[in-house]
Amino acid sequence: MRKETIAVIAFDGISPFHLSIPCCVFGEDRQKAAIPHFNVLICAAEPSPLKTSAGFSISTPHTLSALSKAGIIIVPSWRNPNEAPPSSLLKALVKAQRRGALIVGLCLGTFVLAAAGLLDGRKAATHWAWTGELAHRYPRIDVDPAVLYVEDGNVITSAGVAAGIDCCLHILRSRHGVDVANKVARRLVVSPHRQGGQAQFIEQPLHTDPDDKYLGEVMEWAQKNLDKPISLDDLAKRAFMSRRTFTRSWRKMTGGSPGKWLLGQRIALAQCLLETTGAPLAHIAQSAGFGSEVSFRQQFTSEVKTSPGRYRKEFRGKSPLSRQPGI
Repeated sequence: MRKETIAVIAFDGISPFHLSIPCCVFGEDRQKAAIPHFNVLICAAEPSPLKTSAGFSISTPHTLSALSKAGIIIVPSWRNPNEAPPSSLLKALVKAQRRGALIVGLCLGTFVLAAAGLLDGRKAATHWAWTGELAHRYPRIDVDPAVLYVEDGNVITSAGVAAGIDCCLHILRSRHGVDVANKVARRLVVSPHRQGGQAQFIEQPLHTDPDDKYLGEVMEWAQKNLDKPISLDDLAKRAFMSRRTFTRSWRKMTGGSPGKWLLGQRIALAQCLLETTGAPLAHIAQSAGFGSEVSFRQQFTSEVKTSPGRYRKEFRGKSPLSRQPGI
């Protein structure tokens, strides 16, 4: 199988962590674990070696000419949102986007895509501390300050730092299915899909709450019992809390309501079953706790913006573990 080429843009002053995100998700050879191997090219508009923000230097073996080979181009950050990126980089990104390449801006890399004009008329995300500046400087962009990442056509942008991992796993999942994305997430020891958005990370002090232990146990129990009806009272009772205290503690820990989290878990399970099995929709509706097939269709379409049938048609062939009907 031909390896897909991914170009990652490095620059002088880059954060090693930002650069490592796409490299960790796409750049390591995991073929023995039935995970696709990508051809990852580290490219730069500037001559090598490049200094990093951590004080050491890195060598970049490829120039911007390598972008012509890439189906995915990732700008993992940018050193200063107030500094205009090199015109050669902007022109290369525009050219790649026009030929159909997927262009990705992680964290402050969104500002590079914005400077290239690739986000005009599109939705976009960036680090929460810079969403206001992005919206002010580029009024034609629909900036969403609440999401971890957003896809609009063949352009994807993410929020700050660790949200880049969420974004890269989303790309992996879209291309190769839930099983592959879950395997990589497991190896990175991160969640395959985080619920919530940036709101839970904005200017909130760190705290150690003994209730978190109970809430974690409640989450684990709920994930194992999604096929059963689960009410707010059921969750609160398992956490040894009143409904009001439970809801407040849950929102404090997750940034959202228990109901929204539960729906997200049901949707994620349904996506997995659609991708990896040929089970009837009615069976999946019951297994994921939606009750009826009608309710499943309505809620899935509302959340995923496509029907279960279309989702299965698009993604099932991408899963290496797809199997015949039966769960």
